[in-house]
Amino acid sequence: MTRKTGIAIALVAACAAWTGGLSETGSFAVGGEGGWDLLAVDDSTGRVFLSHSETVVALDGVTGKVLGSVAGVHGAHGIALDIQGGRGFATAGKIDSVLVFDLKTYSVTGRVATGGNPDAILFDPASHRVFCFNGKGSTATVIDASTLAVVGTVALPGKPELPVSDGAGKIWVNLEDKSALVSIDAKSLLVGKPVSLSPGEEPTGLAIDVKSGRLFSACGNGKMVVVDAAKGKVIASLPIGKRPDGAVFDPATRRAFSSNGEGSITAVQEVSADSFAVAQSFPTRPSARTIAFDPVRHRLYLPWAQMQDVPGQKRPTPKPGTFAVLAVSIGD
Repeated sequence: MTRKTGIAIALVAACAAWTGGLSETGSFAVGGEGGWDLLAVDDSTGRVFLSHSETVVALDGVTGKVLGSVAGVHGAHGIALDIQGGRGFATAGKIDSVLVFDLKTYSVTGRVATGGNPDAILFDPASHRVFCFNGKGSTATVIDASTLAVVGTVALPGKPELPVSDGAGKIWVNLEDKSALVSIDAKSLLVGKPVSLSPGEEPTGLAIDVKSGRLFSACGNGKMVVVDAAKGKVIASLPIGKRPDGAVFDPATRRAFSSNGEGSITAVQEVSADSFAVAQSFPTRPSARTIAFDPVRHRLYLPWAQMQDVPGQKRPTPKPGTFAVLAVSIGD
């Protein structure tokens, strides 16, 4: 048997073995008006934190009950959680700030000035720092999670999109306008050489398999590009749905998932460190473009709303009262 034949057989076997697949467990009504962006999961409690217009909403990820909200997050985009520290961090794009809130009371306890239009945000447990990625100026504002002091501003070689941490002191972030990704040393704040994502274009969602050192970039031209983080090179490219905006990785099943705004999730099976295959395309809802993962309850969460055309506006807008969160279970 040749190596190529052996890999092909392994790919078929791995996809066939996934008999459970994805299944919808419910769509939780949240309501309200306005748009949404990113979300985060507190896997210690099962809470889901949603950015929604001017607020961050906390939801019970099992029952769908709204538990509370953080007010005054003007232009809410990204959310990061320091569970041990009992703090949440939310980007407020309209006021160029990160708002700090208490994870028990949902009250705002601090505000940190950032660069222009802060968007994605990440808490890195290894350095105990918060990395806030700013859409204007292509920078990252770095905050000490304990003191809330700004410890540095990182100049990036492109417009940042979604980041991930390897848990050992390195941050990776997609550069949407360069079709590349780049690393940041969480302590020294030194930026690595950009890694081209060709044939991927306009990368948004990013996930990581820490064990194999593989990065999964969901790209706007309908491709998931897999990168060897240590070597800084592309090793695979797979087809995904249209208009992707998020990606997560499940280490238990060794699957990466992209959330596609067309109304689908694409599941990519990691057969080995160098072998990958599309295992499933699962229907969700049109507009369900961002995603978060609860590794304890083995669930995916995707915010969505019914969309409507409004005269004078170029893009459809959310229909008031229809904002909800789709819950999807990952089979064995």
